Amino acid sequence: MTIKDLTPSIVWNNFYQITRIPRPSKHEEKIRAFLLKWAEEHKIEAFADETGNVIMRVPATPGYEKRKGVILQGHMDMVPQKNSDVKHDFLTDPIETKVEGEWLKACGTTLGADNGLGVALAMSVAESKDVKHGPIEILVTYDEETGMTGAQALKPGVLKGDILINLDSETEGELYVGCAGGVDASAEGTYAAVNAPAGYTAVQFAVKGCQGGHSGMDIILYRANANKVATRILLEAMKSEDIKLVSLEGGTLRNAIPRECFATLLVKDFAAAKATVEKIAAVLKGEYAETDPDMTVVFEKAASPAAKCASDADAKRIIDAILVCPDGVERMSASVPGLCETSTNMAMIKVADGKWFVKSLLRSSVDTAKMALADKMKSVFDLAGAQMTLDGAYSGWKPNPNSAILKVMKEVYQKMFGKEALVMAIHAGLECGILSGAYPHWDMVSCGPTLLSPHSPDERAHIPSVAKVWDYLQEVLANIPE
Repeated sequence: MTIKDLTPSIVWNNFYQITRIPRPSKHEEKIRAFLLKWAEEHKIEAFADETGNVIMRVPATPGYEKRKGVILQGHMDMVPQKNSDVKHDFLTDPIETKVEGEWLKACGTTLGADNGLGVALAMSVAESKDVKHGPIEILVTYDEETGMTGAQALKPGVLKGDILINLDSETEGELYVGCAGGVDASAEGTYAAVNAPAGYTAVQFAVKGCQGGHSGMDIILYRANANKVATRILLEAMKSEDIKLVSLEGGTLRNAIPRECFATLLVKDFAAAKATVEKIAAVLKGEYAETDPDMTVVFEKAASPAAKCASDADAKRIIDAILVCPDGVERMSASVPGLCETSTNMAMIKVADGKWFVKSLLRSSVDTAKMALADKMKSVFDLAGAQMTLDGAYSGWKPNPNSAILKVMKEVYQKMFGKEALVMAIHAGLECGILSGAYPHWDMVSCGPTLLSPHSPDERAHIPSVAKVWDYLQEVLANIPE
C-alpha cells in the first residue's frame, strides 16, 4: 500500500501533490507557485498577497450564503530534517513516503505533514462538490517554522471572514484555544585559537541517534538534547584526560530538539581518553534509556590532524556556558494540568575558527516568564564573555472561554463521536495569536489529525485520524451559524 491508496482519496491526493514540491522554510517559491496553479486549474479565486501568503476564496454552496465566513488556515513551509546517512536535498527533492500499518512516514526525512496535511484539508474543502459550507477563505502562510513571518506580515482588511479554523494542531480529538509565545536568543563570542600542540591524536567525537522532536510539543518528554549530552561528556572527560577542543557543532533548526552533535578533538592519550569517554557515555545512555534508546557516542581517530585548537581556558569557559545555560522545561502550568508553561530549547551550537555561537528558542504562555528566562540566559553568557541578543518575539494566544465557534465544534464532536473533544492550550507556536493582532474580531479554534514526532525524521501521520478530521471538518462547516 502507498499514499495513493489511502482514503479519503481527495485529501491524500492533495497531500501527495504537496510532498512532491520542495518547501523548506525561507524557500517557499515552488509551493507558492504550485498552490496558485492548483487553484487556477480548479477555477478557484486565488492570489499571493504582497508578503507572499496565498489566499483563496470559495463561494458558499447554494443555501449557505448567509452563514458566517470561515477562514481555513495553515502554513506552506516544512521543517527540513533528515538522518545523517540519508541523501536528500530539501531544495530540489520530493519527500518520499511509506505506509507502515496505520501510519504514514517519510524515508529518513521529515514528512511535512506539519502542516502539509492541514493545507491539503483546506484544499480539499475548496475542491469538493459535496461539502456544504458558507463563504470560505483559505489562508496559507509562509515561513511559519522559522519566524511566523507570513502571519506577522498579514495586512488587516484582506480577509473578510469572522471565524478562523487553524489546521495546524497535531492530536485528533483536541481543540486548541491557546498557545505559547516565543523568542529567539542568540549568543555570540570569541576565543583564542592557538597552534595545535605536537604529539596529540586528532579525534572525531559525536553524540548521535537521539530522538529529537518538536521543541514545544516534545519538550515535556525530557528527551536528550545532543548538544547538552556532548558538552556534559566533554566536561567530565576533561577532568582526567588531556583533551583539546578544535571544533564543536550540533543542531540544525531552532524549533527542533537537537539529535546530533559533532566535535573534533585532540587527545594526548587516545586509548585512555576513549576509555574515559565510553565510561561516561555508558552512564548517560543509562539515564536516557527510556527516552533515547538509540543514542550512541562515537570516539574515533580522525583522518587528518588539526592546525588550531581553543586554548584550555577558553574551551572550558565555552563548555561551561553551554552546559549551564537553561534548556528544557523551566516551569509547568499551575492552572492547566500537564501543560508546560515555560521552556527553552538549546537548538544550535557552533565552535570553530575563533568564534562560538549558541541559539535557543524560548517559549512561554506567560510573556513575563519568557523574558525572565531570557534574562537568566543573558546572565550566563555575560559571565562567559559573550553577547546575547533577542529577536523574532511573538506573544501567545489567550484562550477565549466564550468562543462561539468552540461551542459549535464541541457540540459537533459530541454528536459525531459520542464523546467530548478535549479543549486544550498548546506549548507551541500557533499563528492564531499573531493573526489576531491584524484581525482582533476573529473567533478562532485550532484542530488537526494526529501527528507524532514532527520536526524530526520520525515524523508520522496517523492515517485513520485524517479521515476522522475530514469528516469532522465537513460537519463543522455545515453547522456554522448565520
